[in-house]
Amino acid sequence: MTTTGESTVVTTANGPLGEMLFDRTDQAIYIFDREVGTVPDCYGDCAVAWPPVLTVGAPVAAGDADQGLLGTTARTDGTTQVTYAGHPLYFYADEDPGQVLCHRVEEFGGLWLAIDEAGVPLP
Repeated sequence: MTTTGESTVVTTANGPLGEMLFDRTDQAIYIFDREVGTVPDCYGDCAVAWPPVLTVGAPVAAGDADQGLLGTTARTDGTTQVTYAGHPLYFYADEDPGQVLCHRVEEFGGLWLAIDEAGVPLP
């Protein structure tokens, strides 16, 4: 999801796995366990299936999300990706708002994980 001139909001909501991160439109947010640190490694077909959470300006925390855990990292195409607890954030392209279909799914050489407000992968 690309933003249009406004900061991205990362919030929490009670999903099917418990309280977890979502964006302001209720899209579930994931991390990719193959990535170490804030440098994204999901490009090409990976980024089509798992679009990065992008922002213009500093991301904003809402709900129980921790503003201190939010950050950003540069992508090779010049866009700015949101990070949380040191991990680049992603959506799954084929989910509707409120759905969490791909927690603990292995794809593109790693595991995709929904995370809680502390940045910890859900069980």
